Amino acid sequence: MLVLATTGFMLCFWAWALLSPLGSTLHDDLGLTSFQESLVVAVPVIVGSLGRIPVGALTDRVGARRMFPLVSVLTVLPVLYLGHLADSLAEVLVGGFFLGLGGTAFAIGVPFVNAWYPPERRGLALGIFGLGTGGTALSSFTTVQLTDAAFYAFPFDLVAALLVVYSVMAHFLLRDRADRAVPGGSLLARTAATLRMAATLQLSFLYAVAFGGFVAFSVYLPTYLTAAYDLGRSDAAVRTAGFVVLAVAMRPVGGWASDRLHPVPVLITSYAALTALAFLASFELPLIPVGTLAFLGMAAALGAGSGAVFALVARLVPPEQVGSVTGVVGAAGGLGGFFPPLVMGAIHGATEDYTGGFLLLAATAGAATAFTATVVRRRGGSTSRPV
Repeated sequence: MLVLATTGFMLCFWAWALLSPLGSTLHDDLGLTSFQESLVVAVPVIVGSLGRIPVGALTDRVGARRMFPLVSVLTVLPVLYLGHLADSLAEVLVGGFFLGLGGTAFAIGVPFVNAWYPPERRGLALGIFGLGTGGTALSSFTTVQLTDAAFYAFPFDLVAALLVVYSVMAHFLLRDRADRAVPGGSLLARTAATLRMAATLQLSFLYAVAFGGFVAFSVYLPTYLTAAYDLGRSDAAVRTAGFVVLAVAMRPVGGWASDRLHPVPVLITSYAALTALAFLASFELPLIPVGTLAFLGMAAALGAGSGAVFALVARLVPPEQVGSVTGVVGAAGGLGGFFPPLVMGAIHGATEDYTGGFLLLAATAGAATAFTATVVRRRGGSTSRPV
């Protein structure tokens, strides 16, 4: 069940990230400004993020066995539209809006995996499920290369075919745990109750910084590298993929460390490292070796922090509410990734550099460090036993 969920999550995230590596191509083909290019890659992020709220609540009620095949097959439609029909800024934005559906798969998988594992193993299990975010790395590694080697629509056709195959497999093979907790009440009432929980808001802020930072880098780093260091688009895409792979690989490490220690110290360490490295990156030092080390260090911190946040969700949230809380927290994470590309594009357009953007990241990560060390530590405790 964990393998099936992770595979579906990865394919949906691959689809969700198809536009990002093509940002510079669309910039040239459609004559986009820096802000318009940022908007194109950011729209799927915000839609996929907000969509996690109802999708997570629906998963609590009807289960992942229904939701995974449904979301997978519906994501095929915007993928094919973008590959074959969209040829203007407005049409790409419309396609990107519906492409955001792929990003909601996260809110399906977390409650599903959470139900299958005991508390003392959930951090690692959810971290392994989080490997599905590597779909963005698949996109970074392959989209531009497949477009150059074959034709523009080829990566879109490939992803669409894989999603169709997966939706059929999930329909026949995926099953929810028989004794999973099913909440009562309407979707609206359950969502309102979730938003009133203090833990939901605290976890949302933490995930907005950790996963939001990951999403922001995965969608905007190709643009940054081409603008700041004059890299070719293929080179920038491959380097971005390296960043994503490391962040994804560190997610189960963060979950495992949270199981062995506690999520709080893992989060404090991750956010403190992110603070220092973002400040270092603000100087725009030579890419080799200092710049590369700074970005890879941030990737590791963001990945471990993302894994630790959901290890904390498993400790603080009742099983029947994990889907609803995951939807809200996941939405916050995606929204955390929506604004930085727009801010970076605006800052670069006004100042011709990115220093201000990295300083804002450092300040935000510093605030998350302090918040975790005080408010979250008091609420979540610091013992190694699940609460």
